[in-house]
Amino acid sequence: MIKSFKYCPNCGNPIDVFNFRRMSCSACDLVYYQNVAAAVAVILKKEDKILFTIRNKEPKKGMLDLAGGFTDPDESVERTCQREIEEELGIKIPLENFKYFLSRPNNYEYKGIPYKTCDLAFIADFPDEEIVLEKEEIADVKWISIEDIKLEEIGFDSLRSVVETYIKTL
Repeated sequence: MIKSFKYCPNCGNPIDVFNFRRMSCSACDLVYYQNVAAAVAVILKKEDKILFTIRNKEPKKGMLDLAGGFTDPDESVERTCQREIEEELGIKIPLENFKYFLSRPNNYEYKGIPYKTCDLAFIADFPDEEIVLEKEEIADVKWISIEDIKLEEIGFDSLRSVVETYIKTL
């Protein structure tokens, strides 16, 4: 059991059950379900290349990633793609340009707390715009030709699987 969920957030008594899906406290009858968080990743393509970001923070700092992030409450995943691309790369892409590809489950640990996510992958053509990086999250970007992609350099298993599947569809 992780330290953060040792005690009930409602009454402070010890937690009876915590199994990454459900937390319950018999003292106050609280039941809390830890649902999967939605996240997006976008394969931005141009000719025979994919744009990868290089992570500037943990988890997986320094490794390859795809532009994307967590879906905000009351936000569609297409809007998440659009917002994250604009925030991370300074590029505007119309909502209708994001084409759903596939999804993969992911384990995302942040500051010792494990989160279960569902990474929804989209594909979009890269517009001819200048990239303006969000330096807090993105150290740099790298265009990599399909034949030069080294899957082991991609930080997250889920995105490694996304890219591998994408390559097989070409």
